[in-house]
Amino acid sequence: MVKVTVLGAAGGIGQPLSLMLKLNPYISDLALYDVVNVYGIGTDLSHIDTDTRVTYHLKSDAGDTGLVESLKGSDIVVIPAGVPRKPGMTRDDLFQINAGISADIASAISDTCPDAFVLVITNPVNSIVPVFAETFKKKGTFNPRKLFGVTTLDSVRSNSFIAELASHEADQAPTSYNIRVVGGHAGETIVPLYSVCAPHVYLLEPPEKMDELVHKVQYAGDLVVKAKNGGGSATLSMAYAGYKFLHAVLASSTTEQSIIESTYIYLDDSIPGAKETKALVKSISGGASLDYFAMPVVLSKDGVKEIKSDILTRINDKEKELLRISCRKLAGNIKTGLNFGQ
Repeated sequence: MVKVTVLGAAGGIGQPLSLMLKLNPYISDLALYDVVNVYGIGTDLSHIDTDTRVTYHLKSDAGDTGLVESLKGSDIVVIPAGVPRKPGMTRDDLFQINAGISADIASAISDTCPDAFVLVITNPVNSIVPVFAETFKKKGTFNPRKLFGVTTLDSVRSNSFIAELASHEADQAPTSYNIRVVGGHAGETIVPLYSVCAPHVYLLEPPEKMDELVHKVQYAGDLVVKAKNGGGSATLSMAYAGYKFLHAVLASSTTEQSIIESTYIYLDDSIPGAKETKALVKSISGGASLDYFAMPVVLSKDGVKEIKSDILTRINDKEKELLRISCRKLAGNIKTGLNFGQ
């Protein structure tokens, strides 16, 4: 019996994400929460003939009992709540709006289901995850193994884009790739590691083509915002990516499977591979000491079992250069979140 709560279920990401979760065989209870329209979304989903039971909860003024009720007994909380990015809006603008929402949510999770896995989709992830961590620390409930920034969309895009361009003998379907992405989840903080992926990718020539591919991954969100002409941001692909990561968490926590996924986490020294990751990042970046970083991790029923730090020992010189740029920008993003949270 697994209960999953979606906070922001009526939004552009929340609706398709909730639909996919209603179909997931691991989930027995699906709780939907939002500040508007959630009754209609919940009623609609409840008509689907799967075994997953749906409940829906609306924000209320009396201590927000709707939020509390949605979180009671939850094993996994996934959070696409917040304002989406609009044309002309920077991620800093986005942070100022979404940080307060996130702090309130983190406080409610801490009070109601402190042992739950917490999957943060709300942007900007680089700064919002530290807000969650600092709120949990104040409450005495912080478990760094169970707090995740969902960066799966960067891997999904990396898989899709290389499938369009790569020239090799293996199957070129996007599903045949598993590109690891490290760093952060915004612009130049995103570093896809094409040189160490499986199946092997023959790096594009001339080098400018590889640069174009990396840039496309880093700024794919802008392409969607522009293509939707003011009508929204990346909702469908983000919902899929969020579902993909959540399913990996479900599978690893309910079976004996050893599953590796990239995610943005707090590099706590108690997690195997964290010290090594911090040392490698510091060495490659030329001195940046970061406590938050996206890395491939081994998932388990207790959360992060291990960080696969060794991947950073195998990257090429170009990726090291990208990582140095990532670290400089990521340091500022993290500081922004910490300043708000503290």
